[in-house]
Amino acid sequence: MITQTASESLVRDLERIVGADAVLCDPFELLVYECDAYTIEKAVPQAVVFPTETEQVQQVVQLCNRLGVPFVPRGAGTGLSGGALAKQGGVVICTSRMTRILEVDIPNRRITAQAGAINLDLTKAVKAQGYHYAPDPSSQMVSTIGGNVAENAGGPHTLKYGVTVNHITGLEVVLPDGEVAWLGGKCEQSLGYDLVGVFTGSEGTLGILTTVIAKLTPLPQGWRTMLAVYPRLEEACQTVSDIIAAGIVPAAMEMIDRTTLQAVEAAFRFGFPQDADAVLVIELDGLEAGLDRQMQRVLDICRANGAEEIRLARDEEERTRLWTARKKAVGSLGRLAPSTVTQDTVVPRSKLPQVLRRIMEIGQEHGVRIANVFHAGDGSLHPIVLFDERDPEEVRRVRAANDAIVKLCVQMGGSITGEHGVGVEKAEYMRLLYSETDLKAMRLVHDAFDPQDLCNPGKIFPHMEGAE
Repeated sequence: MITQTASESLVRDLERIVGADAVLCDPFELLVYECDAYTIEKAVPQAVVFPTETEQVQQVVQLCNRLGVPFVPRGAGTGLSGGALAKQGGVVICTSRMTRILEVDIPNRRITAQAGAINLDLTKAVKAQGYHYAPDPSSQMVSTIGGNVAENAGGPHTLKYGVTVNHITGLEVVLPDGEVAWLGGKCEQSLGYDLVGVFTGSEGTLGILTTVIAKLTPLPQGWRTMLAVYPRLEEACQTVSDIIAAGIVPAAMEMIDRTTLQAVEAAFRFGFPQDADAVLVIELDGLEAGLDRQMQRVLDICRANGAEEIRLARDEEERTRLWTARKKAVGSLGRLAPSTVTQDTVVPRSKLPQVLRRIMEIGQEHGVRIANVFHAGDGSLHPIVLFDERDPEEVRRVRAANDAIVKLCVQMGGSITGEHGVGVEKAEYMRLLYSETDLKAMRLVHDAFDPQDLCNPGKIFPHMEGAE
């Protein structure tokens, strides 16, 4: 453990690199950084720094290397698996002041931004020219592009457009030894190993991301957004499968259950039905030619599966209202409980009805309330457990419910995470999917980048056999 004298020396050295106003070391201020959106586990860092340039990140990493101090990258702290947790103390390198859009290159359909740039700001920078940055996690108004890359974030529209890794072509990173490297560039593909792909989704364990080159996607000519109301969850799930089976790939298909819908309505008064078991938000986009015909096919499928009501967004204002209901849903649940844990798993679409019913049973068995709002189109589930983290017994039951949910999804042919990463929460669950040989192979890749295990240690990997 680092001594108080050594800690004070570390802080002085950090202040020389980034300035005294860009270093936090007061114990009360550090409490803000003791966790991310996965609040069950907490750990207080020794210091938090706020660099503004790659060179400052490099110098901080080099300092930590010399002292053998762990360092942890952090963006907006919206992660749901404890990926930004300073599990072994050390220095949190927060990129929230690295927010500049460095270049907009419309001819090549590329945008270059610092890692701390907000996801939505990339779209704002190019919307007037008819483009956008397609991946749109529900936290896009606050989450950073660097954090999105670290977790390979998804979002509602990734059903059609793909997740973060499909939209990143170049990364500037500070490697764990302090060397600055460019992976990829503006070109669509580069020769050799796909290091951009390796780094994307590595959860900050292979280095500190400082700059991103991302693809720009043309805005669609038109869109059709609708909300379908169902008396039974199974009917909504069947609609999702039938739409895909019909050869239609919507831009998004999002499902909201009764509990979540009631919370959203209480918060925003949109006039949504309160007695529905589930609603689907479906969006089609693309060329205007043929869009109405495609919409009619979707409407027919919704009605054939028992939709009691279908609302069509007639203009941008109504479309925004429908999407606000989805993207503010998790926050609205704060009206129902002081604490929430948002689970993140994925299952085959065909398994959604039975998995969702079993999740509700799990909630009843463990005495916790569970709400559901999720990316139905690709089977990416987000059961949200409502509780009070001040109650240790309730926290124990939440952990048990989460354990049952993750194992259920794996048993149903799914995975332990759909888009929010392994972090600290799910490290031990890696053994549900991988053998010890698989995990050792992954560890070899990690160790090639970070042999000292100083860069975001304690994430992704379960405790290995034979480890100290």
